[in-house]
Formats: sequence, structure tokens, C-alpha cells
Amino acid sequence: MTDISENIDRIQRRIDAACCRSGRAPQSVRLIAVSKIKPAEDIEAAAAGGQRLFGESYAQELRDKVPAVTAEVEWHFIGALQRNKVKYLRGAVALIHGVDRLSLAEEIDRQWSKLDAPVQVLLQVNLGNEATKAGIREVDLEALARQVASFAHLSIRGLMALPPDLDDPEEVRPYFRRLRELAQAIDALNLPGVEMQELSMGMSDDFEVAIEEGATLVRVGTAIFGARPKKVGV
Repeated sequence: MTDISENIDRIQRRIDAACCRSGRAPQSVRLIAVSKIKPAEDIEAAAAGGQRLFGESYAQELRDKVPAVTAEVEWHFIGALQRNKVKYLRGAVALIHGVDRLSLAEEIDRQWSKLDAPVQVLLQVNLGNEATKAGIREVDLEALARQVASFAHLSIRGLMALPPDLDDPEEVRPYFRRLRELAQAIDALNLPGVEMQELSMGMSDDFEVAIEEGATLVRVGTAIFGARPKKVGV
């Protein structure tokens, strides 16, 4: 049986080592345990081991899972998000990682206006221009940032990316570096209410390289919880 607590400790040591190699403070990188398709008891086990941030990719699954978890945790939504499912996230998540179009931002703003409170978001960039992945094109990023910055109930806190799936983490490094450069470019615009504090990049196979290139949030699932079955429906 997968020892979730031991896995978290192992990942955290690797995070600390990657921070040390790149001259960064370990506390500058936070681990998101990707808990999609995992039962509430696995999340409770991870929380018992000290994990606090959890990432879900399916809106209805998150809606059902949040009340089933009694531990004090912070939820992030890290998957592709459909407009008609934003309502399931309202008030439940601390950060939405994948805002990649104006229509989605409009719906998030509308839903959080019902709470009269803002939600933090990251703009997702499709660095490899892959048709199978969500994300805004680099060339359109500045325009989207300016548009989203105008919404009263969204607060842009950084960028997120899912780079191309490559076997060698070193081959992914240029994509991570590029996301950091894009964040610096957006930061230089000095848009009101926009702060490039977070770079959400890096997963189980390449998070150490991502940290070396500036990641502040790394999304690790398999290395913590073990392999997961395929999701049927969303």
C-alpha cells in the first residue's frame, strides 16, 4: 500500500534540495498534492502527514470531495475549466490555475460577485502551442492579462503552464524558463492589481527542474498517491 506520508516527506526533501541548488529559500516553493480521482481518506492521510495544499482537476468531483474532507486544507483547481462548472468552485477554492480566455474570466467574476469577494487566479499559457492542451498563446497573453485585470472579483497572481510531455526533464527546462520570462514581462506592465507572485509549473517527473527555473507551486500527484485510474466523465 502506498505510504502517502512517507512520499510527501520524500518529495519535500527533493524540493528543498532543488531550492538549495538554485539559491532559493525552501519556503518559496509550495507543494500541491494532486488528489484528483483519489478518495477523501487519501487526502486525510496526506493532511495527517503535514500536507495542506490539494489540487483537483474536475469541478464536480471537487464539489463533492470538499465536504467529505474534515482536515483543514486549501483547495486549488488545476484542470481545464468549463464555464458552466465554475459555479461548483465558488467559495471553495483559494486559487484557480487555468484561466485562459475572457469568457471564463467573465463567468468566474460573475460567480464570485455573488460572494462579494475576489478569487485569486493564474493565467494559463500554452507554451508548446499544443492543440490538445488548454492555455492562451504567448502572443495573446498581454491582452488577456489587461482584460482580466479589469474584473473586480479576480486577482491575477501569476502564470501556469503544462509544457509538452518530454521524456527528459532537461528538454522541458526551456519551457519553464520561458514562463518565467513571460511573468517578468507581464509584471513590467505594472497593471493595477496584477502581481506575478506565482509560477505554477512542474509535476512528478520534472518539478525539480521547474524549481530551478523559478516555480513557486509544483503539482505532484503520482509520486505522492501512486498511479490513478482513468477518469470516466467529468
